[in-house]
Amino acid sequence: MKLQGSICALATPFEKAGALDLDAFGRLIDWQLEGGTQALVVAGSTGEAHFLEHDEYSRLLGFAVERVAGRVPVIAGTGEAGTAKTVRLTRHAASLGADAALVVAPYYVRPTQHGMIRHFLEVAEQGGLPVIVYNVPSRTACDLLPASVEALRDHPRIVGIKEAVAGSERIKAVAELAREDFVYLSGDDESAADAMLAGASGTISVMANAVPGAFRAMCEVAVHGDRDETRVRDAALEPLRRALACAPNPIPVKAALAMLGIGDGSLRLPLEALQEDSARQAIRDTLTRLAPVRGA
Repeated sequence: MKLQGSICALATPFEKAGALDLDAFGRLIDWQLEGGTQALVVAGSTGEAHFLEHDEYSRLLGFAVERVAGRVPVIAGTGEAGTAKTVRLTRHAASLGADAALVVAPYYVRPTQHGMIRHFLEVAEQGGLPVIVYNVPSRTACDLLPASVEALRDHPRIVGIKEAVAGSERIKAVAELAREDFVYLSGDDESAADAMLAGASGTISVMANAVPGAFRAMCEVAVHGDRDETRVRDAALEPLRRALACAPNPIPVKAALAMLGIGDGSLRLPLEALQEDSARQAIRDTLTRLAPVRGA
């Protein structure tokens, strides 16, 4: 299993009545594979995982594994606030055929660094899947520090980190921890180019939902260290990145997918569909401008 380049954190399409829209989900998966996306995350935060019932989670992940049919790794979001629940969900994802688990730092409960280390080690020991640690303090209210990541990376089933903290100091510190058996993946679209030029193997991206080809092309040059071409391609993506920052994720990206004919933008409460006309127009305009490079 190679975890590199453009990895999409898939949105989960819903019908207006609230049910899973697996037809739209299948078209989203096909759109990603056609655009060159190199791995897919199912039921992460972009996929509104915490709004899914257990049977819906099973149907969504099982559908993705069958649709992808081994062409790229399928990574299941399995992180919960409690360790025992995370282990159970990781085992379940393994039984459904996932290739790896994306395990977010325990949210809301604000554990210590040592508590987080124990949490991830337990999941790696008992969950039955390779684990990608996910650090996103803006959502969890806890920050897994690089020293803690260093303490985790020697476990044979902890294979990498999705780091969503931007800033040159954190990027440098995490990049120094990367090695052949432990990958650094950016979890922040805004700083993704900088992270990959600094040594990240790829990016788990939100905006790749809407522009898989263009995002793959940027990742391709970035991971190979072509600084000038990376800047050109990243600058082309910047207007869409700004447009998608108009509301909390995944509200804007689901609006973008609806404009592309993939789902209708429906979300589950307390999230609501994007209503602001100016924000919707900005997304539409940037998608239109990016259309020529989507398949690049």
